[in-house]
Amino acid sequence: MMKMTLGKYVGSNTRQMLSVITAVLLLKTGYAQNTSIRNHHLEIQVNNSLQTMVVADFPGSRPLMNSFANSERLETKYFTTKVFSLVKKTKSSLNDMGGSGTQWLFTGTDNSHQIEKILSVKSYDRFPDAVFISVAYVNQGKNSLTVKKWVNHAYDLLPSGDSIPFWTFQGSSHSDRRDWIRPVRPGFSEQNFMGMNASDYGGGIPVIDLWRKDGGLAVGLSEPVAKLVSLPVDYDTYGKTAQMSVEYMFPEARILAAGDTLRTFETFVSIHQKDCFATLRNYGAYMQTKGIRAAPSEPAAFEPIWCAWGYERNFTLNEIYQTLPKVKEMGIRWVGLDDGFQEANGDWHTNTEHFPGGDAQMKSFVDSLHAMGFKVVIWWAPLAMDISSRMFKTHPGTALIQENGAPQFITYWNAYYMSPTDSLVVKEIRKTVRLFLGEWGFDAIKLDGQHMNACAPDYGEGHNISSPEQSFEKMPGLFQILFDEARSIKPSAVVEFCPCGDCMNLYHMPYTNQFVASDPLNSWQVRLKGKVYKALMPTTAYFGDHVELTDGGTDFPSQLGVGAVPGTKFIWPATGKKSVDENLLTPEKEKLFKNYFTIYENKKLSKGIYRGDLYDIGYDFPETHCISKGDTLYYAFYSPHFSGMVELKGLTPGRSYTIVDYVNNQPLGTVKGDAPRLRVGFSHALLIEAFPVQ
Repeated sequence: MMKMTLGKYVGSNTRQMLSVITAVLLLKTGYAQNTSIRNHHLEIQVNNSLQTMVVADFPGSRPLMNSFANSERLETKYFTTKVFSLVKKTKSSLNDMGGSGTQWLFTGTDNSHQIEKILSVKSYDRFPDAVFISVAYVNQGKNSLTVKKWVNHAYDLLPSGDSIPFWTFQGSSHSDRRDWIRPVRPGFSEQNFMGMNASDYGGGIPVIDLWRKDGGLAVGLSEPVAKLVSLPVDYDTYGKTAQMSVEYMFPEARILAAGDTLRTFETFVSIHQKDCFATLRNYGAYMQTKGIRAAPSEPAAFEPIWCAWGYERNFTLNEIYQTLPKVKEMGIRWVGLDDGFQEANGDWHTNTEHFPGGDAQMKSFVDSLHAMGFKVVIWWAPLAMDISSRMFKTHPGTALIQENGAPQFITYWNAYYMSPTDSLVVKEIRKTVRLFLGEWGFDAIKLDGQHMNACAPDYGEGHNISSPEQSFEKMPGLFQILFDEARSIKPSAVVEFCPCGDCMNLYHMPYTNQFVASDPLNSWQVRLKGKVYKALMPTTAYFGDHVELTDGGTDFPSQLGVGAVPGTKFIWPATGKKSVDENLLTPEKEKLFKNYFTIYENKKLSKGIYRGDLYDIGYDFPETHCISKGDTLYYAFYSPHFSGMVELKGLTPGRSYTIVDYVNNQPLGTVKGDAPRLRVGFSHALLIEAFPVQ
């Protein structure tokens, strides 16, 4: 520490001499050796410049990177920190909310800029193949520093030699509703900002993952509160490596005064084999220790759903009533009333067009469906208020305000955001939940809209925040209030969270008991979203959304095969309106739908254990998913066309299994767990079960 103290007062030449002396002392004390920090197959090497390199020692894996990197750095107005001289390192036992483990602290100095860096690396016994990092920077100079951003986990990853160099999970949300899992080729670039990437699209899962056939690496945010970080991935067209990192850009330049300390958020790095499932499962388990826990599982959330949205906003009650006999024939237990019943977004009492008898008629409607044996769910777009709504005209101060003084806009509905931290907004949320579940008698609420996933910084007055960013950070708290209110009124209430194409905000996940495929653009999105959600919170029901949104409008295999709850918005009989009659339940569809709803009821794979650890959704062909229930395993294969051998991973060696195509009730033979390969041929999908020979 004498060297660091003297560095404040001596000239640059003297500081250089002291650095040489320090290096000699490090050699004598053994510090010249790189420090190796291990957690199962993960090794983090830290050199004497406080640079790091990540090593994965899985059998058959090749190096992820070939050099040390300035992986944690500070960017100021005039310079970016690079090399630090190691002064001290300590290793100690750790026992905190994450459990038992080890913590390393590395202290180094950047004498040319008079900054001290303290790198903390934690590993836990419960969370293999991962370490958790935070960094403190101390201004040891006499002058203030203007800091623009900090960066953690800046790594350069070596590509595979395959036609697809990497596959990736990207946890951000965008208005084009892009895939969360996709291939990475030269020219790929994604910023993955966790804030707003459009006026009403933002938030997500603060993790990025790049993997090859032999292994992969993920980094992300592990704070208990949402933060406006970016997780960029860039694979330059002419580059030899793909770059990834976790970054935080200060909204306004941070002034680091002499003697002050700046601390980064806690972030993590993990390694894995196959796809992103293992990392997300480990991450989800770790975040539980930070309070991000799944809500109790609700049995009713696993029952199929019919939604009246097939009739769109201009539905009539007669149209709904006419369809219900067909709904019951399918074995569907939930009926959903969608957008169109309300006076306006923000004014949630009934309109006279659909309910001329007002709120009393709504209650009678719900009572009549209960009498038929249905449970009933109502649609709601919380935090949205139409520009023409009574709510906005009466309480304009509840609007979330941009930095330019204008309200934040929500597309599609011509509405404004309500501030999630405003006291009146909280009061209105509670009141609306009581209206829906208490007064009207609904059994569930479908929360809908991309705007629910995140919000912009709020510059409005009187919104109970001390900085604009707190609107984003505290938004999950509003959904906690909503969820708790719903469950206090009806302990078995289902609260469905459908953020319209967004990658659902991790910090909202504890306040729903039903995830949704959320307006999938195709069947692939139904399957990949299922894999992600079941990795993070495996006991929460996953609703596959309306089957009409899948490829061909009838792809139940993509719902059932990943353990999703099936749903539909079919209409019957025909109405003569083209956009509505696209969802007509024809005789052919009726036979198909009834078969799949019966299969779902018999198998209930949504309650099985999703074995996302067995197959790589990117590199394995055909695409394969597996669910276990007891000693029976269910496999789902997907490909436009396939003929050849498939491997049934996860079977017990020494046992023989009977294989059946359970959709067509067709036996496919017997395989042994020691050599679980089966020759098959199919188009689009094949769903099979493997049960032990008695």
